[in-house]
Amino acid sequence: MSDDLLVAHASAQTGPPEKPPVEAACPSGVPADARCLRGRDSMGAHYLIVIPRHWSGVLVVHAHGGPPLGEPKTSRAEEDIKRWSATVRLGHAWAGSVFRQGGFAVTSAAQDTERLRRIFVEHVATPTRTVIHGQSWGALVATKAAELYPKSWDGMLLTSGAVGGLLAYEFRLDLRVIYQYLCNNHPKPDESAYPLSIGLPKGSTLTEEDLAARADEALGLLRPAAQRSPEQARRLRTLVDLLKIPEAGVIDQLRWGTWALQDVVEKHGGSPLDNDTVRYSGADDDAALNATALRYRADSAARARFAAEIEYSGRFPMPVLTVHGIQDPTCFVEVHDVLRSRMNAAGNEHNLVQTFVDSDQHSYLGDEIYPPLFEALLRWIENGDKPTPHQIADRCRALTPAALPPRGFVADYVPRPLASRVHPR
Repeated sequence: MSDDLLVAHASAQTGPPEKPPVEAACPSGVPADARCLRGRDSMGAHYLIVIPRHWSGVLVVHAHGGPPLGEPKTSRAEEDIKRWSATVRLGHAWAGSVFRQGGFAVTSAAQDTERLRRIFVEHVATPTRTVIHGQSWGALVATKAAELYPKSWDGMLLTSGAVGGLLAYEFRLDLRVIYQYLCNNHPKPDESAYPLSIGLPKGSTLTEEDLAARADEALGLLRPAAQRSPEQARRLRTLVDLLKIPEAGVIDQLRWGTWALQDVVEKHGGSPLDNDTVRYSGADDDAALNATALRYRADSAARARFAAEIEYSGRFPMPVLTVHGIQDPTCFVEVHDVLRSRMNAAGNEHNLVQTFVDSDQHSYLGDEIYPPLFEALLRWIENGDKPTPHQIADRCRALTPAALPPRGFVADYVPRPLASRVHPR
């Protein structure tokens, strides 16, 4: 499908005319003098709009992370604005959809995001500038929305963005396979076997508490290092060395490789992930690992459908500014080499500035990090004044009170290729 047909198709999916939002009490964490509006769009997605008393004219449309599984909850928007209230304190209007569909549905979330932008323009006010902000998984939503609706956005801010494509997700299958090789308790030997590439069989009653208990039994993750048995310590060291992940990220990554992968498989009609050609290295006995590790081939149709959801071309016609924690345990910083490579290949490298922070956080990098990013992006949009990482780092130091030292932009940092972190296919 051509770009023009794709955009036309996306526009056709945004739905019928929308009802105006209604005045509502603001959730906690919002500046006291702000005005809040709530509504539910024509496709069923709940949303929240927050407008500061002294509005800059800038609208920031927020695409949240996750994705949360199950039925979407209106409380998600309240959680998001509490975390991102800095946007409103800077004088910008904020709008966030909880999306009509839970789980891994990127395209529909991008449509919901565009629909919310239209609701604001039609029923609230006409912004002078509109920025799309994608956080974590929401960066996929933002890149999808930017490619489907390129005329809707003046700029894009991606924070801790999951922009690594298929390879970044295949890491989770590697984790499941290596964990099972070392620990053999997910599933346990007395439980029904299933392909690890499906995450979890439909109807399973396994809970997050169950999984954490199994990981603790095998790796000692929930106890101090001094209380781990030699075997637990050996397994954990091997897992960390093989997968190049911090100990603190193991359980969260296992959760994704269980329930979120189950959701992906159910939505796309099969598993899109494979490891049949991978040569694992870094164990005490690589030959034994590679001879014994379970192997899977992706369902080709499911892989194509999943790729259509998460992949992007990099043909973004607007300024794109990113920030990511260098030690992020949830989404590896190396995914930004993928974003840079794709925008370069598309001839859009002039539209990209990447910044990095000396941080091991994923969901929120600190109150001092975001004001200089918004300021730099808006100046770039308005004046064509493309910022440098050094300028943003200097501005962060200038804006930050002495009592709140910045976590620190690392202006010269350049991420390595993702294949240096994830076993290549």
